[in-house]
Amino acid sequence: MRRVIVVQARMTSTRLPGKVLMDLAGKPMLERQLDRLQRCEHADEVMLAVTENAADDPLVDFARRYGVPCHRGSEHDVLGRYVGAAREARADLVVRVTSDCPLIDPEETDAVIAALEERRDGSDYASNRLEPHLPRGLDTEALWRDTLERMDRMATSRPAREHVTWFCYAERPELFALHSVLRGVDAHDLRWTVDTPDDLEMVRALYDALGLADRPVALAEVLAFVRTHPEIAAINGHIEQKDPTA
Repeated sequence: MRRVIVVQARMTSTRLPGKVLMDLAGKPMLERQLDRLQRCEHADEVMLAVTENAADDPLVDFARRYGVPCHRGSEHDVLGRYVGAAREARADLVVRVTSDCPLIDPEETDAVIAALEERRDGSDYASNRLEPHLPRGLDTEALWRDTLERMDRMATSRPAREHVTWFCYAERPELFALHSVLRGVDAHDLRWTVDTPDDLEMVRALYDALGLADRPVALAEVLAFVRTHPEIAAINGHIEQKDPTA
């Protein structure tokens, strides 16, 4: 079985353009995230899925320098882009993460992949986001290549094409066997994704405080630090998550 993590990325973020290549502890933010994903034990490859727009040429150059494959596809039909990436990578199991998660935890990503593998005959999709309990920014979705292809054949709405897995968990969940991965953590109030300058400031503060660029730190340790230093979470605590259908 070939398990591939596909990281969707673009340079034209509406609230913080170019964020994925902005500096985080001496490296591009995207490189920090890929470094963390490379520690996953249940994945065989990590690749980027970027748009065909010229604005994303720097991401193709980055992928070449970093040494990961890069698939280019539609900016708005992100589901189609994922299908193309999965086919190019010859993936049997596809893992979806977005490129604005420089605190993504490899153990949490591994847990989602393992949960789907363990339910090979009983689940189409597994995710740690169906029942929010982790900090926003650790979101991981795993689905079989066949599930992705089925969605591609059936999905026609804008949200379904733009948000990849929307069709299976929000639009037509009755057609799919969904598995919610729960990890015994209550931290959904924390925002660890990067979509605004304040988000990036918070992540930089956390990287500096815990030396995250230099050593792997367990999620429990990071959470304990944040809970005892509420000023860290307060940096971006006022930011509202965008409505994906807006």
